[in-house]
Amino acid sequence: MRFTATSTDFLQALLSVSKVVPQKSSLQILENFLLELEGKSLTITGSDQETTLKTIMDIEEVGEEGRIAVPATLLTNSFKELPTQPVKFQTNEDNNILTITWASGTASIPCILPDEYPELPMLMDPKKIEVPAGVLCEALNGTIYATAEEPLRPVMNGIFFDIREASTTFVASNAHKLVCFERKDIAGAPSSFVLPKKPANILKNNLARLSDETVSVSFDKKNAFFKFDQQLVVCRLIEGTYPDYTKVIPKNNNNIITVSRADILNATRRVAVCANQSTGQIVFKVDGGILEITAQDLDFSMSAKETINCQYNGEPMRIAFKSQFLIEILANLPYDQICIKLAEPTKAALMQPAEQTDANQEICALLMPMRL
Repeated sequence: MRFTATSTDFLQALLSVSKVVPQKSSLQILENFLLELEGKSLTITGSDQETTLKTIMDIEEVGEEGRIAVPATLLTNSFKELPTQPVKFQTNEDNNILTITWASGTASIPCILPDEYPELPMLMDPKKIEVPAGVLCEALNGTIYATAEEPLRPVMNGIFFDIREASTTFVASNAHKLVCFERKDIAGAPSSFVLPKKPANILKNNLARLSDETVSVSFDKKNAFFKFDQQLVVCRLIEGTYPDYTKVIPKNNNNIITVSRADILNATRRVAVCANQSTGQIVFKVDGGILEITAQDLDFSMSAKETINCQYNGEPMRIAFKSQFLIEILANLPYDQICIKLAEPTKAALMQPAEQTDANQEICALLMPMRL
């Protein structure tokens, strides 16, 4: 293998792929990048067997095609201190050495024959949808915080893609809170899958700068392929049946608080400082146009109270929430004014935008109350 690439472009490609490369693995080959040069395209691959990430670089100066595996940490660290400049790469197959040459120096790095590097899985009878990168990034950002950490119910540890003929809904829940992000401009044949948290995080980070791109999503019962902007993310899906989230979304919560999201978020953060450290409980007391938020920790003689103005249609009510969950939901709802819809102190609260600004998008969050 012999080629020349710009140091900063090469480093950026390495960093984007390194997110999935394990520091230590029982399969030693996975601690390496797989470099494949074909024509003027250099494909850099990283994998932990569950998730694989590929990125493609365009190479102008190609001397000889080839395929090698190079220690990931060693190769990445070799480029972190290099200023922008052309760098020459050449392998010596006799002693398995990759030689890197730049303006003022040279380095030799051991490389490995890539024969043992895992092949990508084959999709069986795949289904496919197209999603704008900006929409997918927003959907992942808006739901991933609500996923669970449940070893006994792994299906709850990811984001559920519920694809229907008229819309697609992204769902996450940890049994205490639930978030639904629905897009009416994304649709397909009825199908679904659960995307694990690690590839979801990788996707949202890599998509953050690609709002104008389109992501091609292909999947079957076991694996999903996300292809965009000369990148490919392949991941093993979480197998199992996701609970029917539609049955837990309340329909008759008629006591409605309309309030500035920033006001209630900031007030909750301030009051939560004095909440009981083990429960994190805060209490809403709402009557008329006044919402009172309180918290106390009797063990440490701490308490806090804050009052904010709101619009309220309903009966006077006191209801308690876990402050951490409430703050997470309020911080991730992308609206200035929100509605908090209540039924009674023992039933779930529903949070939605006060005014729908995008006809193709609907977001709602559900939060279970705490016992007063």
